Amino acid sequence: MDDLEKAILILFDESGTVDSELKQKAKDYCDKIKEEKAICSVCIERLCFSSLVQVQFWCLQTLQEVIRVRYSSMSLDERFLIRKSVFWIACLGGFDDKSAVRVLEGPAFIKNKHAQVLVTLIYYEYPLIWSSVFVDFLSQLNKGAVVIDMFCRVLNALDEEVINLDHPRTPEELSVAARIKDAMRQQCVAQIVRAWYDIVSMYRNSDEELCASVLESMRRFISWIDIGLIVNDAFIPLLFELVLVDGVSEQLRSAAAGCLSAAVSKRMDPQAKLQLLQSLQMRQVFGLIAQDSDSELVSNVAALLTGYAVEVLECFKRLNSEDAKGISMELLNEVLPSVFYVMQNCELDSTFSIVQFLSGYVGTMKTLSPLRETQLGHVGQILEVIRSQIRYDPMYRENLDILDKIGKDEEDRMVEFRKDLFVLLRNVGRVAPDVTQIFIRNSLASAVGSSSDWNVEEVEAALSLFYAYGESINGEAIRTGSGLLGELVPMLLSTRFLCHSNRLVALVYLETVTRYMKFVQENTQYIHMVLAAFLDERGIHHPNANVSRRASYLFMRIVKLLRVKLVPFIENILQSLHDTVAGFTRIDYTSKELSGSEDGSHIFEAIGLLIGMEDVPPAKQSDYLSSLLTPLCQQVVEVLLMNAKLLTPEEAPKKFANIQQIIVAINSLSKGFSERLVTASRPAIGLMFKQTLDVLLQVLVVFPNVETLRSKVTSFVHRMVDTLGASVFPYLPKALEQLLVDSEPKELVGLLLLLNQLICKFNTLFRDILDEVFPAITGRILNIIPVDTLPSGPGSNTEENRELQELQRTLYTFLHVITTHDLSSVFLSPKSRSYLQPIMQLLLLTSCKHKDFLVRKSCVQIFIRLIKDWCAMPNGEEKVPGFQSFIIETFATNCCLYSLLDTSFEFRDANTLVLFGEIVLAQKVMYEKFGNDFLAHFVSKGFPAAHCPQDLAEKYCQQLQGSDIKALKSFYQSLIESLRHQQNGSLVVR
Repeated sequence: MDDLEKAILILFDESGTVDSELKQKAKDYCDKIKEEKAICSVCIERLCFSSLVQVQFWCLQTLQEVIRVRYSSMSLDERFLIRKSVFWIACLGGFDDKSAVRVLEGPAFIKNKHAQVLVTLIYYEYPLIWSSVFVDFLSQLNKGAVVIDMFCRVLNALDEEVINLDHPRTPEELSVAARIKDAMRQQCVAQIVRAWYDIVSMYRNSDEELCASVLESMRRFISWIDIGLIVNDAFIPLLFELVLVDGVSEQLRSAAAGCLSAAVSKRMDPQAKLQLLQSLQMRQVFGLIAQDSDSELVSNVAALLTGYAVEVLECFKRLNSEDAKGISMELLNEVLPSVFYVMQNCELDSTFSIVQFLSGYVGTMKTLSPLRETQLGHVGQILEVIRSQIRYDPMYRENLDILDKIGKDEEDRMVEFRKDLFVLLRNVGRVAPDVTQIFIRNSLASAVGSSSDWNVEEVEAALSLFYAYGESINGEAIRTGSGLLGELVPMLLSTRFLCHSNRLVALVYLETVTRYMKFVQENTQYIHMVLAAFLDERGIHHPNANVSRRASYLFMRIVKLLRVKLVPFIENILQSLHDTVAGFTRIDYTSKELSGSEDGSHIFEAIGLLIGMEDVPPAKQSDYLSSLLTPLCQQVVEVLLMNAKLLTPEEAPKKFANIQQIIVAINSLSKGFSERLVTASRPAIGLMFKQTLDVLLQVLVVFPNVETLRSKVTSFVHRMVDTLGASVFPYLPKALEQLLVDSEPKELVGLLLLLNQLICKFNTLFRDILDEVFPAITGRILNIIPVDTLPSGPGSNTEENRELQELQRTLYTFLHVITTHDLSSVFLSPKSRSYLQPIMQLLLLTSCKHKDFLVRKSCVQIFIRLIKDWCAMPNGEEKVPGFQSFIIETFATNCCLYSLLDTSFEFRDANTLVLFGEIVLAQKVMYEKFGNDFLAHFVSKGFPAAHCPQDLAEKYCQQLQGSDIKALKSFYQSLIESLRHQQNGSLVVR
């Protein structure tokens, strides 16, 4: 053993006894040898005489690398040496009988690597240099199984490395593949096919493994060779015979089925394809799929049948003649029962999509109206397939019920997996509604009839089918109980499944009942059954918290739908929900399990919708509301009396979470009461909400720094603005004052949103309160946000900066809302006057430089409104001293001219064009208000600084004085683009 062989052994050592340093040295040594000029000779010599498989592999790998990297620079002699040696070894050659170590006697990975080296040579040399490679190989096959096996490996490697398009290929590789295939078709494909046939015929009884290898190679080539070489009176009977004969190994039968699948799937003209499919007599193999479904043979036959069905269906779609369509449908009807069996009982080939195929078949049914008996039978089988496919695996039953990580993953997977199947179901429902409804009825009846809980998955699937089917029917059909719906919905409502305690079953049951509520809305005799389903252990009282909370939400939706029709049941409903309402605030809401939108509070919204109707007698209404609000408020008062200082660190989070949930509950409850009812027709109800608001505002006083409580109280004030209307005004100063205490940017955003709501709802009626709060709020915000632009660039995307950006945006919205609701006089009140100048500067800077062009647009709109509010007609008296000169001298030139010259102002952007339109409008308004004062300054001071030619300045004056705003906008855009080209972005906004 020389140094190279030792280094290779160290390099490939996997025992773990060789240290990394020695391994690196061995690698460096081997890499150095690779660089030698005579490396090919070294590799070939070792390949012939070394009995070490590691050395053989390294030599083959190195040869392949050298050919790929250095082929163009190799001498003709060197290429000849490699070609002759590699081919000669592949065909059982040797230097002499004593010393030759034949690679073909080595393990499979050595033979595969040797085949790859041969294919690398073929890549560069066939057919121009080494044109006889395949013919030469064919002449050596008489040496027996070892050479035949090697020939198969070469063909497989050729497919894998060069021809197969399943792998991404470069344009050069595609060109080489085309060259090789064209040459092979012309020169040797017919001979290769003949060799395949002869080998399989000769060795089928003596070496089935070899025959399977030959057929595997053949399968790879069928897609691009002349199909007549395979589909003929010699080969097809042989393949079917191999598939059907019991005594043959499963490996060989599977390989033969694979070849038939390749023939079936070959791309060709649809008329020729139909003739091919018709000639195959595929019914011969239908019986094979009923065998052991886990076997390789059944999987391959299943792939054959599904592939065949896909191709027949494609022929039906693409051929227009009645004869061709008739033949296609006949073949399809023949194979479909077997395909349906395969779909439900066999592992399917990954390339076959059940939904895609069945959707295509259902699509053909639309042309066959009315459906024949055969098609109706197929509809039933399609529905069976859908049901079997959407069923959960029982092995996940417990995981799905407790919804651990495994259960959550499986549920998410199935939700995604079912989407296409439910689309298919809806299509089937439209094509054959009667059959679909009968199938769903029978599925439900079967599930109900089961006497044990083994059928959890069956019940869930049956209910899911009924739920999904609802999407294919319109509301009118549900309302009238079209078809069997009049039977199915009552059947659903009256059913109590033994497995109703299961989470999935309970959820889909409630969702399905909700989906068909329009039927109950029309047939009120079933209302009591709906209420029972939601109020007993099937719904809100279900032992699983997830089901209970979802039931609360769905019940709220049902109440919204039925509303007045539920008035006779209110007493019973409230009695049933008494324990749920009482227990709502006792739950530990600090646990993560109960986070999210469905926290159970929807039950209060449902109750509010029920008792908030004017159809409820006033006295009853007051009693109902008082019985709910009084205990909730009492709990809040108890915590307030304890005071924050007296709460221990362990108590505080639970108490705060408790108050938080109470506020959420009251908030939800109030949604059922209209402003008209609580302020006009039944003011006693309004008084209760005012008293509640008074209590909850105390939370801000006692716990001013608890952000979650502040947020919930703010949300409740929002709700009371809508509920109490203007009668909420006396409570607002205190509320706004408390919300401002120690407020952070995030909380200030919430406060501004509340003010925006108040301004939008009450307009000028809100002026007095706004006058009072504006100075404090503005002062607080201006102290927080930077005078200049917010930081940007690397490291600036912090939580703090994001909150400041949000606050800044909301401030501009707030100022915009003020000005557009006739409240700009608030800026001029004695208390606010000191903030006018900084506000104007902030708006100016933002209108010129903010990176969000929609924010800039809002600021320009604010200026336009202020100009209209504060500036009289030309020569009129100034309402705000100095404002007119600020607009003319600063805003007009900086925002309306200089900021547009910046290259970031991209006219191709939609938002930029919107901003540009507002800037042009601002100039029009300034001219209308200030006349020549504006025009003279803009043209004499602004334009010269931008180096605007005199003729363009004159044209601008003409356009501005005209009445066509579109023409002005178009001209001004071309003017800016012209000036920008001259300035090249050199002007800076001042």
